Amino acid sequence: MLDKLLIANRGEIALRILRACKELGIKTVATHSVADRDLKHVLLADETVCIGPASSVDSYLNIPRIISAAEVTGAAAIHPGYGFLSENADFAEQVEHSGFIFVGPKAETIRMMGDKVSAINVMRKAGVPCVPGSDGCLNDNVTENIAHARRIGYPVIIKASGGGGGRGMRVVYSETELIQTIAMTRSEAKVTFNNHDVYMEKFLENPRHVEVQIIADGQGSVIHLGERDCSIQRRHQKVVEEAPAPGITDEMREYIGKCCVNACIKIGYRGVGTLEFLYEDGEFYFIEMNTRIQVEHPVTEMVTGIDLVKEQLRIASGKPLSFSQNEIKVRGHAIECRINAEDSVHFFPSPGTIKCFHAPGGMGVRWESHIYTGYAVPPYYDSMIGKLIVLGEHRDVAIARMKNALAEIIIEGIETNVALQESIMNDKGFQRGGTNIHYLEKKLGF
Repeated sequence: MLDKLLIANRGEIALRILRACKELGIKTVATHSVADRDLKHVLLADETVCIGPASSVDSYLNIPRIISAAEVTGAAAIHPGYGFLSENADFAEQVEHSGFIFVGPKAETIRMMGDKVSAINVMRKAGVPCVPGSDGCLNDNVTENIAHARRIGYPVIIKASGGGGGRGMRVVYSETELIQTIAMTRSEAKVTFNNHDVYMEKFLENPRHVEVQIIADGQGSVIHLGERDCSIQRRHQKVVEEAPAPGITDEMREYIGKCCVNACIKIGYRGVGTLEFLYEDGEFYFIEMNTRIQVEHPVTEMVTGIDLVKEQLRIASGKPLSFSQNEIKVRGHAIECRINAEDSVHFFPSPGTIKCFHAPGGMGVRWESHIYTGYAVPPYYDSMIGKLIVLGEHRDVAIARMKNALAEIIIEGIETNVALQESIMNDKGFQRGGTNIHYLEKKLGF
């Protein structure tokens, strides 16, 4: 097993990694910005290193400083968490070249799956169902681009090849707007992602967002841990996640799970990963792969009993998977609500000091967060301050349990989106299950 790990992240995921390390007897090094010196994992780590000022560009995104921190502390490996540098192939490459273990896939895998066109082509060749599209980047040939759109059928969506996080996408409903939209998306992609390549896909109008969790030891063994439904979104950002996905039959689950496993075997995948799909009219369509631990990984852990972060660390230590596909059993239903430091009406960020905090509890309730009474939520980073996860024997039990947990939570001194999450749990459409990715925004009047 690894003897010492450097955690190159902040907030609840950094604390989550630290807890897993303690269970495995791994010493920890917490990196932090000047603004984050009072984070919970920083206070609990064996060693700490300040890597720069509050700006993430000068701290959590500064590769030389992170690698230097690993060097001076004698860490054996670096865990990137999610966000920041977690899917940066150059970072993974520099970590390995500097003599450290990167807790995640190989750099070439991250690079291959980070480019959306490359990822779709790889998955299509591996037999994974994909959205009908241009089968490659669009060029400047107007006639060819019009032909692509006519073959696919309107509406189509133009996407940045290097995009992510819901950015770099525009929907086209008619031929008259196609060429201008391609040019606008290409220009935006160049500025935002430093990659002007764009591609075209069929725009599915009312899909659900369903994703499959996989884990691979890099030694030939790959398994899937079922699927999650992440369709409750706002501006392409997930708000509520659950596992298993409502309305997915065992036959469909087995089919798409096998597709994902076979694809990961073919690309020689290592670590945890998530293949994301749009699901409409009983069909799965691959859209991208996240080559890291996901924010919503706890719902999968709750229904399978598998600690994904500990498995990441075991794989990074060179150990094979300790279980087989046949041993994975999905039991019960789990729901996760993201708790953000923002108001529930206008969604303005709400940094500030938490004057009073009380965590919810009870049977099947899990609270993942770095906050505490007196903690000052900084204005420099993502607004998520916690994740509330519940497990119930059935979906209706999980919803009832989440309602209770949301009613118990107390966070005073800042605004939070707890009221929004309560309204979602009480919504009849959500309670029925199977809502599409546009449902929440329509409910909110966007």
